[in-house]
Amino acid sequence: MIKRVAALAACFPAMLSTTVGVASAHSAPHATPAVVTLTYDASDAGQWAGPIKRAVQNWNAAVHNVRLEPASTPGSADYVYEATSGWPQTTLGPIFPGGNGDVQLGRQAVDEGYDATRIAAHETGHILGLPDHYSGPCSELMSGHGPGTACTNAKPDAAEAARVDRNYADGTPAVRPHHHQVVIDIWSGRVLTGSR
Repeated sequence: MIKRVAALAACFPAMLSTTVGVASAHSAPHATPAVVTLTYDASDAGQWAGPIKRAVQNWNAAVHNVRLEPASTPGSADYVYEATSGWPQTTLGPIFPGGNGDVQLGRQAVDEGYDATRIAAHETGHILGLPDHYSGPCSELMSGHGPGTACTNAKPDAAEAARVDRNYADGTPAVRPHHHQVVIDIWSGRVLTGSR
């Protein structure tokens, strides 16, 4: 009788581990959140093509809940980049699929010595819902022209990336806002906004 109890006691841990293994093999899979894909059209961006490509790569490397991709056809884009002669200005998002954002990449800022890739990445940050923070350090992309022309950082910092991820955390909302603000990045540090 003692030998039988000892044999059962020895088998019990083996049966327990088998049961645990079966339970873990049948556990519910973890749902991964849907990534929102925004498409853009850069066909009217001219000399900004390279800076836009680098800016998009920087954003795609930094965020998890949204991905930026070129549109398959220009008319189907969620937002557009275009070259202008003035100062950069952008629709303030967050823009969602089916939206209509506009990024005007003004040559005036480059002529004054600002880095083109930083400008493109900064303006894309507005599309993703980030406001200006001109008093921030160069490490903050949304500090824009505040740190001066020596600042060439074109990558969002961790806090900026986290804020964009929060903006797109719930996927595509059923109701999209119809009222947009245009943020004009002007040297004086003032932010002019208007409705579209």
